[in-house]
Amino acid sequence: MKRTIHLLTFLSLLISTKTFSQTNDNPELQKMADDDQNARKAANINWIIVSKEDSLRRERIFALLKEDKVKTAKDYFNSGIVFQHGGDTISSGMAVKSFEKALTMDPSLNRWWYAAAVDRDLMYRKKPQIYGTQFIKDKTTNGKWARYKIDASKITDEQRKYYSVETLKEQEQKEREMNLSPLNDLYVSEKSIDQLITLIKAEHTKGTQSTYNVSENEINSFGYKLIYENKINDALKIFKLNTQLYPNAWNTYDSYGETLLKVGQKKQALENYNKSLKLNPENKNAKKVLSEQK
Repeated sequence: MKRTIHLLTFLSLLISTKTFSQTNDNPELQKMADDDQNARKAANINWIIVSKEDSLRRERIFALLKEDKVKTAKDYFNSGIVFQHGGDTISSGMAVKSFEKALTMDPSLNRWWYAAAVDRDLMYRKKPQIYGTQFIKDKTTNGKWARYKIDASKITDEQRKYYSVETLKEQEQKEREMNLSPLNDLYVSEKSIDQLITLIKAEHTKGTQSTYNVSENEINSFGYKLIYENKINDALKIFKLNTQLYPNAWNTYDSYGETLLKVGQKKQALENYNKSLKLNPENKNAKKVLSEQK
């Protein structure tokens, strides 16, 4: 499945959708996508309840499709978010189609979701993934996280980057990090954000010998977890720490800037967004925020 094939598909579909008329996104689909994601951020997830809610959301989207109420690029994108948690080939196939349709209508949307949907669909069909987005943890991996089998010949690392997927080498590093202890374990045991920060710094100096996952992505995700728990001051400290440990990572400044804006520290927020944009001139979120805050 080469990138050239994807692009040709996109171009042909772009031509066919040029006369698209609806401009308003379906708010019901947006809510379903938000509910899908928020259900997976809870501290103690009841998967029986979540699975039932997932099923109801998928049924509703099928109804909306029949009623011709899935119209915009964001509508299809939100549909894909819901379908990708179906756990069967019908749902995974619908997720692939939904994300592909969304990207043909609006190529600026997050391409990673499409790559992940393709890999998940292949996995459900018991075939090797091609991008490398899927990691599994079961008896075949001795209870550890491992990248699901992959056919690395189908996609190049350049194509992986196009879809915001890690290179093969980065995926190996990711697998190692996934088997480290999560930061939340440290946070629960310390119960102090300042003590936690001290420990994170110590773990960071250990490099590949660290016991806990103190990667840029893990720290960033932990910061958003704190925001979700309404611990925004703790989150601010974590995001600031991430910019210090990973000063060349554009996303650390983006997240720190976002959180500073939440607490009304506009000047500092814009400084961080500018740093993020300097490191990554393609950061559309930073461009948007900076233009809105002028």
